[in-house]
Amino acid sequence: MTSTTSPTSTTPSDPRPRALESLRRGVFWNYGGLFFFYFAIWQLAFTFLPLWLAREGMGTGPIGVVSTVSAITALLLQPVYGYLQDRLGFKKYLFAFVVLCAAFMGPFFVFVFQPLIGVNEYLAAVVGGIFLSLCLNSGVGVVEAFSERASRANGYEYGHARLFGSLAGGTAALVGGFLWAANPDSIWWAGTVSAIVLGTLLFVARVPKVAEQASGADGAGDADATAGGTRITKATILGLLRDRSFVGFVVLMFGTAALYDVFDQQFPNYFATFVTSGDAEVLFSRVVAVQIFAEAAFMVAAPFIVNRIGARKGLMVFAAILLVRVLGSAFFTHEWLLIVWRLLAAIEMPFLLVSVMKYITRMFDVRISATAYMLGFNFAKQIGIAIFATVFGLSYDAIGFAHSYLIMAGVILVVTVVARMLMADDRERLAPGEAGTPAASSGDAATARA
Repeated sequence: MTSTTSPTSTTPSDPRPRALESLRRGVFWNYGGLFFFYFAIWQLAFTFLPLWLAREGMGTGPIGVVSTVSAITALLLQPVYGYLQDRLGFKKYLFAFVVLCAAFMGPFFVFVFQPLIGVNEYLAAVVGGIFLSLCLNSGVGVVEAFSERASRANGYEYGHARLFGSLAGGTAALVGGFLWAANPDSIWWAGTVSAIVLGTLLFVARVPKVAEQASGADGAGDADATAGGTRITKATILGLLRDRSFVGFVVLMFGTAALYDVFDQQFPNYFATFVTSGDAEVLFSRVVAVQIFAEAAFMVAAPFIVNRIGARKGLMVFAAILLVRVLGSAFFTHEWLLIVWRLLAAIEMPFLLVSVMKYITRMFDVRISATAYMLGFNFAKQIGIAIFATVFGLSYDAIGFAHSYLIMAGVILVVTVVARMLMADDRERLAPGEAGTPAASSGDAATARA
């Protein structure tokens, strides 16, 4: 099976001069700002939502329904969002819709969600889950895919702009604590304010004129590969789904990216059982804050490393670190060693974020990069979370955390080996616009190895 991809057979050049040049360009800070304010909304919502719902009197069952409905909505919307974003190319309509939903976060939670809880908790949970998915669970794919395409069109590393998202996570967690202490409802109004700033940055965000012209030049799909804006046929999607490398990529995301989230979901409870002095929750919150800021710092170096070793190997490094964290947590449980395992996530996540985008744009047709991202990463990950969260949630109760972690490690190892056998190497490939390479027309696309 073959698929179209970007035409190149050269090794990526040293990106350091481009990185320094990016710091002097307004467009880099513009897109960095998009990441910052979007992920500030994300962090505020997911950090304080459970606390806010409990404060409003919602039971644990309905709170679980909120997450379930949000995940199901995301599963349904992600393929649609991927298709639409590839059709739109650099047109901002879908991104603007996500921002508009987020701008109503304050009014929705205070004037709609809050009264609904008093009427019927489960009805409120369904409505709230759908709304949150429009803003976050589904919307994040649009933000990531649009911004990655813009990074190649504007000639800077996606990972360097993405680090602003990590900075936002740490900042929002710290600021959110003060907002919560003053008035819990202010969390949602802060989300609205962030969305207004985000919308302003999106309005002024620009792409090179050559990309804009190409994007609107031909709706039939002859546009520049970096610009996107292509007509997606059934054959195009089937070709992607049958691609051996794509199948391997899906397997890897299903079994590793999903387990990254599943492992972290209840790790704080496991961690607390080994804390011998002080407040376990306070200690863990400080560890997470250090991890988030360390993650942002490592995002600076991650693109350089992935460019040198290749995106496939970068994904293998991510899986290997996850395996070490899970096994380490099972066997070495002193509180300071558990802190070390948690802090390893600061290296692990940048490898995942950078490698995912580079592998997709190097190995598959960049005109459908949003579709490949939504299906190969988001959709596969959400399916994995839905399955593994339930399985390991029951396993923790039945056999304990340590033994469950051993089983989890076995799953990670198996899917990584299978994925490694299926995924082709990307080291001799560059995406259009990456490392200063010219954007290639879709008609000149090369053939990927099966």
